[in-house]
Amino acid sequence: MRHRKKGRQLGRNTKHRKALFRNLLTALFEHERIETTEAKAKELRGLTDKVISLGKEGTLHARRRALSVLQSKAMVAKLFSDVAARFSNRSGGYTRTIKTRRRPGDAAEMVAIELIERGATAPTPKPATPTPATEGN
Repeated sequence: MRHRKKGRQLGRNTKHRKALFRNLLTALFEHERIETTEAKAKELRGLTDKVISLGKEGTLHARRRALSVLQSKAMVAKLFSDVAARFSNRSGGYTRTIKTRRRPGDAAEMVAIELIERGATAPTPKPATPTPATEGN
């Protein structure tokens, strides 16, 4: 019986599972939307909430704790400057999952997990406005 044992094992040992979630979390902050299996996404939600809460704290200790989970200093910098600012007035629930498809190989339910308030994507170029023809008399 697995009473009072929290979390999914996902058929992996502890070190492999921790590495998997560190990679998924880093990719989520880098791309702000990733596609993974439903079970992995459900486990990733709690970890994402904890790390964003660290970003909202903003202290040096919180930055070091986030760096122990995330894999790059650039993602920690993005978390503390950009992501934490977007969620400053929100107390939780920073991610959403959207069911996308079934994976062809094993029919696993795939979902897209994304940050609720995604950052601005690359700006779309404005259409060129025609300049009025000038007469050169």
